[in-house]
Amino acid sequence: MKNKENKTSKKAVFFSFGQLADLTAYQTFTFLVFTFYYAVVGINVVLISIGFIIWSIWNSLNDPMLGYLSDRTHTKWGRRFPYIMVALVPLAIIMLFIFSPPIAFGLTDEITNFIYFLIVIIVFELFYTMYSLNVTSLFPEVFLTSEERIKANNIRQIFSIIGLIVAFILPSLFITDYSDPNSLGQYQIFGIVCLIIIIACGLIFLKFGPKEKTEFQEDYKNAPSFVDSIKMCVKSKSFRWYIPAEIANWFVFGMLPIIIPLYGKFVLGLQDSLLISLLLGFAFISAALFITILWKPLVRKMGNKKAWILSMSIWILTLLPLMIINDFISGMIVFFLMGIGLSGSLYIIDLVVADIIDEDEVETGMRREAAYYGVNALFLRMTTVLVFLAISSVFTSVGWAVFEPDVITEEIIFGLRALIVIFPAIALGIGILAIYKYPLDGERLIKVKEEVRKIHEGKISVKKKS
Repeated sequence: MKNKENKTSKKAVFFSFGQLADLTAYQTFTFLVFTFYYAVVGINVVLISIGFIIWSIWNSLNDPMLGYLSDRTHTKWGRRFPYIMVALVPLAIIMLFIFSPPIAFGLTDEITNFIYFLIVIIVFELFYTMYSLNVTSLFPEVFLTSEERIKANNIRQIFSIIGLIVAFILPSLFITDYSDPNSLGQYQIFGIVCLIIIIACGLIFLKFGPKEKTEFQEDYKNAPSFVDSIKMCVKSKSFRWYIPAEIANWFVFGMLPIIIPLYGKFVLGLQDSLLISLLLGFAFISAALFITILWKPLVRKMGNKKAWILSMSIWILTLLPLMIINDFISGMIVFFLMGIGLSGSLYIIDLVVADIIDEDEVETGMRREAAYYGVNALFLRMTTVLVFLAISSVFTSVGWAVFEPDVITEEIIFGLRALIVIFPAIALGIGILAIYKYPLDGERLIKVKEEVRKIHEGKISVKKKS
């Protein structure tokens, strides 16, 4: 038993290096791209919002299509690894291009920089999805039992927290002021650092990470068509109730890092980028702590559904003080407490998706991780539209469509507070209502787990005979 646990832990550690590359890319993108193109490059917030809406429409095709292709792929390396190998280096290189817009070469025209911005975020998303979707799809396939998933997810989420800390704190060691137009060269240096981290972690994952299960290598033959794949995912009642809850959570995950650089500087009065990064860093250090001491035992005791509702409720309560605080110390306390609820959602989301994929396997007889993660991403990208619609509407209504750091009114201050508290609280409230209706819990979940165990034992038996 102990040897089995050690084997699971070892697999989880090397798997998590793949996750570390994923998070370094995406969370750096989420944290810095808006502030960079709004404050440093100087693009109007409405144009940036239009760019991200177009990006989201592209994602609505890109993500499910890549998931569909992955499920239907058959090579000697498996279904997922070819895509991961192809995407890794381009994903790393694009991190440098993100921070090298035409303005860096003397081309200051806003439309030229906007077109570059649009192209570079679309290319980023293509290679990011190709990499991330296939790494993520391996998790429920490599770790099959609830015990393996809980143990592996614990290790994985600790690495995730490390990745988030890297994405949010490391930039401050290279960029002195996130919203200073003179910091463009510092952003480019950090882009090179990201490139190195992504390639290093990705290569460790590819070399030492867990490989795909051979008993699922023939599942590609029965993979449905692209349209049928989407229909089958959406047909799942569990998936339909999960989606609004995840959209709600990712709305908050998206909004917080985007607004923190501006909230920290103009609401809390922090001029040093390191202090701003420490706010998010404290939240994720707290999250790493509470995943282990709180959510791991709570999930075992309460189940995914009840624990997720509890985490979102705590998250709402810890957001509220951000409407009134005005200094760094208060911010550190609030962000540390915020890590309690945040960590619950980080820990539970993929456990819920794995359960849904298990339920689908019972009904269809095959594992379709990439299809679910692809369709999931289709809906998830709606959060980007919602986030930027919220930011654009607030910034234009308070007179801040164009970045003007010397003109900060009470309306702008309230707008920043609303974006970091009111909008996320409403989103999480909707998430709680949705997951309350989520049906895959209790006896139903136990029955699904038992059926999945029988299916896997049958596949292993057939493989041994052949």
